[in-house]
Amino acid sequence: MSFPKDFLWGVSTSATQIEGAYDEDGKCLSIRDCLPEGKIKNNENAKIACDHYHLYKKDVALLKELGVKSYRFSINMSRIMPLYDEINERGLEFYSKLVDELLANGIEPIVTLYHWDMPFWLYEMGGWRTRKVVKYFEIYAKAVVEKLSDRVKYWITFNEPSCFLFNGYVQGVHAPFIKNPLLISKISRNFFHANAAVTRAIRKYAKEKPLVGLSFATSPKVPETESKEDIEKARQITFETPSGILANTWFLDPILAKKPAKVYGIYRVSKKTCEECYEPLDFIGLNNYAPFVDYTSKEKPTYEWTNMLGWENNGKGLYWLTRFVYERYHMPLMITENGLPLKEELKEGKVHDEERIRYIKEYLVNLERAINEGVPVLGYSYWSFMDNFERAEGYEPRFGLVYVDYKNEERYFKDSAYYYKDIIATSGKKLEE
Repeated sequence: MSFPKDFLWGVSTSATQIEGAYDEDGKCLSIRDCLPEGKIKNNENAKIACDHYHLYKKDVALLKELGVKSYRFSINMSRIMPLYDEINERGLEFYSKLVDELLANGIEPIVTLYHWDMPFWLYEMGGWRTRKVVKYFEIYAKAVVEKLSDRVKYWITFNEPSCFLFNGYVQGVHAPFIKNPLLISKISRNFFHANAAVTRAIRKYAKEKPLVGLSFATSPKVPETESKEDIEKARQITFETPSGILANTWFLDPILAKKPAKVYGIYRVSKKTCEECYEPLDFIGLNNYAPFVDYTSKEKPTYEWTNMLGWENNGKGLYWLTRFVYERYHMPLMITENGLPLKEELKEGKVHDEERIRYIKEYLVNLERAINEGVPVLGYSYWSFMDNFERAEGYEPRFGLVYVDYKNEERYFKDSAYYYKDIIATSGKKLEE
């Protein structure tokens, strides 16, 4: 069976991490522009980043050369809504031109409406701590959908709510850098209402029938062996332990199964919230880099292979994730992020990233196994198309298939880009070599 003929081989990016042009053409400041002082390694910022805003045609040409069938990118909310319910047409026009350029080159656009770039004015109003966000996300979604839905079929409402909510408001490691665990239930409830409003807006205002999903940050426990007992134990850890609930079930169950969630006795997603916010999705977006880690454990795990951020590299995790999620929710899946960060240098116009090639092969072989066993996977988007601004880590970790020289914004294919290009061209047969 292998990979389906219409498999969406692609790559992913996010607006803040590549676009730059932080104050051009009517864009307002976001929480990423205003709050990172002293919070980012080397005090770096995303004001210029990869300058994709000005170089998008060059980047689409690279996408075509890479041979991808799809490109998952995000809209920067701060570029569209400069203040309250005002809509910035210049911001919308940029994304309209990007979509046209992609389609002209035979590339399917996959649009993510929110990838962590809340306008600063909305944060000052309360951000995810107030139900007011629901109204503004609905207005925002309507504007983008009305502009692009005559050409865009695939829509992702939000990217990784567990990250922008928990990392931003609970652990305080990402913008807006608030550290308050008592906010978990409140900010989650406001998010569930916002996601429902955005999903309804997409379906109400879309000019062509949309396919709507949400990208979840997910990680499975890999079974010790493939015995029935070990598999069930791994499944239970993935979905039912406190760490597993917060990593996976907290968002998956209410959104995909209208099922309440609770953990530690004080945090809960109520049945009322589930019923009010349930909007069936067309597919599940899964972002996966590493297997499950129990952060509450006092024992520090050891791994055979890790990346520069300390995450375990283990392609079996992608197999077990897709299998566990499909068996629990019975919906089509799309791998919307998966990738490896490395410290890299450009030498004579080349980057020899054998470790990333190994990573891509291992993860895709395991994804192919899931597909061959009947798991419906629509596509795979490597993270990231190009090196970019990696949030709190700044520019040192390089996830890209394309090397970006930040001194002059030149782009270079890495060895992994050529490898991935061959995988796409052979519909995955390159993996057999």
